[in-house]
Amino acid sequence: MADQMAAPMLSMYNSSSPIKTPTLDRLAKDGVVFESAYCNSPLCAPSRFSLVTGQLPSKIEGYDNASNLGSDIPTYAHYLRKEGYHTALSGKMHFCGPDQLHGFEQRLTTDIYPGDYGWTVNWDEPEVRPDWFHNMSSVLEAGPVVRTNQLDFDDDVIHKSIQYLYDHVRHRNKQPFCLTVSMTHPHDPYAMTKEYWDMYENVEIPLPKTSAIPHEQQDPHSQRLLKVIDLYGNEMPEENVRAARRAYFAACTYVDTQVEKLLRTLNNCGLSEDTIVIFTGDHGDMLGERGLWYKMNWFEMSARVPMVVYAPSRYEPKRVKENVSTMDLLPTFVAMSGSSVQQSLPLDGVSLMPYIAGEVGTKTDTVLGEYMGEGTLSPLIMIRRGRWKFIYSPIDPPQLFDIEDDPAERVNLAAVRTIELPSPPSSRDPNTSFSYYVNSPSVATLTPRTQLDPYFTNAFDPPSPPRSPSLQHDPAISGSDDISVSFRDVSAQSVLTDFLEEAATRWDFKAITENVLESQRRRRLVHGALMQGRITTWEYAPSYEASTMYIRNQGMGGLDDAEWTSRWPRLPKAQLSGVPSGSQ
Repeated sequence: MADQMAAPMLSMYNSSSPIKTPTLDRLAKDGVVFESAYCNSPLCAPSRFSLVTGQLPSKIEGYDNASNLGSDIPTYAHYLRKEGYHTALSGKMHFCGPDQLHGFEQRLTTDIYPGDYGWTVNWDEPEVRPDWFHNMSSVLEAGPVVRTNQLDFDDDVIHKSIQYLYDHVRHRNKQPFCLTVSMTHPHDPYAMTKEYWDMYENVEIPLPKTSAIPHEQQDPHSQRLLKVIDLYGNEMPEENVRAARRAYFAACTYVDTQVEKLLRTLNNCGLSEDTIVIFTGDHGDMLGERGLWYKMNWFEMSARVPMVVYAPSRYEPKRVKENVSTMDLLPTFVAMSGSSVQQSLPLDGVSLMPYIAGEVGTKTDTVLGEYMGEGTLSPLIMIRRGRWKFIYSPIDPPQLFDIEDDPAERVNLAAVRTIELPSPPSSRDPNTSFSYYVNSPSVATLTPRTQLDPYFTNAFDPPSPPRSPSLQHDPAISGSDDISVSFRDVSAQSVLTDFLEEAATRWDFKAITENVLESQRRRRLVHGALMQGRITTWEYAPSYEASTMYIRNQGMGGLDDAEWTSRWPRLPKAQLSGVPSGSQ
């Protein structure tokens, strides 16, 4: 798993990409490639929490990078461990709070980021920029290095992962395993060793396809993000943009090299044929597109992630065009294990096995996303279905993009329109409605918020699939078997209206906002208290028992036994003891 790896930049998705990733390209050639895979929140911790739990961030209080994932929320590690798998985590997962395992039986490394609540977002003081916010130093200081925190971390992550595979095949080779390897690259800072930097010495480093939009013309959320990263009112020099992108490309090649090391170890241990390899990421990176950097928004560079399932002996190579998300991985992993998820427990993801192996099952072609971190004061949601991407927050005008015709998201189809939200379902007051008057992509006049409240309730379940246009026809919704939806015949106005109604049905924005604020206030208070007196932290400290390592005089038998146990592949003991007497 990579961190902040933008799928649209990779050669497996973009044939003109200059990024050198031969290992990932090989996985893509012989694997199942999801061409439209997304994170469910474009921020590290909330995205990872959705990935491991199969639930949307608001369902599990995964609001920001200091959120606490409840210990009683099942993860794929719990499910697989229950089925007899040895579950291990090596690397970053951004767990905060006292539970640093969340179902993993073994954790091989500490995390690179704090495990406390110090990075809690503060919607009560939106104009304050804490010292842990992103700024532009990563771009201004981009270039080659000898060493960084990130290199220290990932080198250790890969070393421990390789050692885990050696230990597994020698001591647990009858037990199935699930090893999650989570690197921090190519996440900023944009710095990489000369070995990888020099690989792009004579390579044309492309500038962003969509040049920087004047700040006053950006949409409101992008304007807030520019202030979050301390870029609003300033410009990035072209040479710094190119240097940052070059370092990012080099970091992607570094990640590719580490993946190759893991694959080679699997092969050397005889585990390749019976191991399913899944490569993905937590979110992307804008890399200067539209003048934006890092993540925290729903544009393609920030929200799309790589996703490849590699098991040539099990699954035929193919490319899947439908929209899927990392939230779908939990039910997919459980299905791969031959088990099933517990139907009585909450789950938002759906198994991808119908795409991977042709199994019977639901294909929603839908991704739901939520963002509640820095740069917003209300939930910012996204629905990706078919060719459409819909983005909405109660404090901002809606956005609608046709990704097939406009992959760079240059035209907001919701702009310069008057949109009437459809009348509410029968369970609500049929006389209540409101309009959005959108005068430009960055200006909106909304009805007073108190009038929105009746819409943002979850008094009933939304249709499944939702009634907004879907690539697949659902006769249960239309009432006819021979009616199909042609997207090219559907006006942006009707698509937008349907998405607005769906958003009003799916999300209780007022309640979520109140929950976020309460969580933020709790965590700020707790963190402030725990930083006084004897400081309490929750950083995970990997432990090892030195008395069981290498060669010891207890618990290992004789010297020959210890050496034989540590050798792989092992020779029959009879062969070891069959050397004629007196031979040297």
